[in-house]
Amino acid sequence: MIEQLPALLVVAPILAATVSLVAGLRWRETGWAVTTITLVGLFAMAIWLTTEVYLGAGGDRIIHQLGGFPRPVGIELIADRLSTLISVVVTGIALGVLAYTRLGGPRGNGFYTMYLLLVGGLLGVTFTGDVFNLFVFLEITGLTTYAIVAKGESGESAIAALRYLVIGTVGASIYLIGVGYLFMATGTLNMIDLSASLAEVGYDATLVRVGFVFVFVGFAVKVALFPLHSWQPDAYQHAPDGATPLVSALVSTASAYALFRITYTVFTVEFLRATPYVTEVIVTIGSVSVLAGTTLAVLQTDVKRMLAYSSVSQFGLIVLAYGLVTQTALVGSLVHLLGHGLMKGGLFLAVGVIAAGTGARTVDEYAGLAERRPFAAGAMAVLGLALVGVPPSVGFVGKWFIAVGAVEAGVWPVAVVVFLSTMLTLAYVARLLEKMYFTPPARTGAYTPENPLAADGSGETVSKGMLAMTVLCTVLVVALGFAGGTFDSLLGPFVEGVLNG
Repeated sequence: MIEQLPALLVVAPILAATVSLVAGLRWRETGWAVTTITLVGLFAMAIWLTTEVYLGAGGDRIIHQLGGFPRPVGIELIADRLSTLISVVVTGIALGVLAYTRLGGPRGNGFYTMYLLLVGGLLGVTFTGDVFNLFVFLEITGLTTYAIVAKGESGESAIAALRYLVIGTVGASIYLIGVGYLFMATGTLNMIDLSASLAEVGYDATLVRVGFVFVFVGFAVKVALFPLHSWQPDAYQHAPDGATPLVSALVSTASAYALFRITYTVFTVEFLRATPYVTEVIVTIGSVSVLAGTTLAVLQTDVKRMLAYSSVSQFGLIVLAYGLVTQTALVGSLVHLLGHGLMKGGLFLAVGVIAAGTGARTVDEYAGLAERRPFAAGAMAVLGLALVGVPPSVGFVGKWFIAVGAVEAGVWPVAVVVFLSTMLTLAYVARLLEKMYFTPPARTGAYTPENPLAADGSGETVSKGMLAMTVLCTVLVVALGFAGGTFDSLLGPFVEGVLNG
């Protein structure tokens, strides 16, 4: 049974999406129930699979061959120490955001169908062992995300979705060109076979190096590294408040995870060491993204847009750690990858709660928020400080590992970049804190909700469930700040195996 779980995790949400769509033709309110049951089951299966991988007697990797066909003809799904943790994050955050949408919206069978397809695409990216099927799952993820972003009520949402569609398709196409070069060089698309074949072909082969460049650039677009980030601020700002936490927490996270998978388990660390300047280029691109993202975030007045530019910075930090090629830095990058999903998901949940309850969306409109919305403001404050890297928080753990890894690698400028990004992050988070806690509210009625979101007959704009999900996210972010040693013991052996081949 356990060997079937990776396939079930990918197939179940896709099948459930069709159930939601078909049942919706007969009953109007089936989408939320179908999605809830499916995600509860997926979360339980992800926990079970993770437990088996970490504690089971059958080894720390489970490979499922679809249809029983072995590679290279068959398609493999691989569950290991990293992919199972990512699956827990994907299903857990998807379940939490779903609870938020019960009242906060958006709703409707069409939305929940897209929701389940998005989760299926994300889990496919997580488990696939084939570089072409990785492209397929990235496209499923991208197409459903475009549709969810377009669910916003304003015309700007449609424009943001169209821009995301065009740029995202370009990024996916660039990645596919890279896959084509790799296939020409090796004749296989399976990740395990590719890893061995690339070494036989030679890491200095032109097809191999050009393939890596295309794959990296394609993911740079998907991850939204500067200057290929232009789709992200508009998409995050204009997506529905109930959808932004899911998109911000998981879509770029899955792409950054896939970039790690391709770089270290397909090309391997030997390729990075054998190719001149490739690690320096990765570190430089990541560092530029870190500094540019935080600088642009400081300049924003819209809170959702500010957090979007913050993601450009945070993913730059993760990618630069990929280029340091030390165990400490790589563990840090993976911790920050998981932690960023939780922190940014919680922040956008808090933004949605505040917008639904007060109508406030800009930094100035947050004035006096702590007095009128103490729990939402408190969650926003704690999550913002975690984003800065203030201990105890998972944000501090990830940044600390990356900074120490940079020092171990002798790349001191990266430690300076981490310090500068921390100061710049503090600058825009401090603006929010000052407005919420030390600036009296305006008397102009700016906080009156313009478009109350209640549509379930309760007359409320913020439910206890919406607030509970935000607070739960905040508690987890702080609790995981005490789990630095646990993260090291969980991910350290995996990263050590990757580095030592």
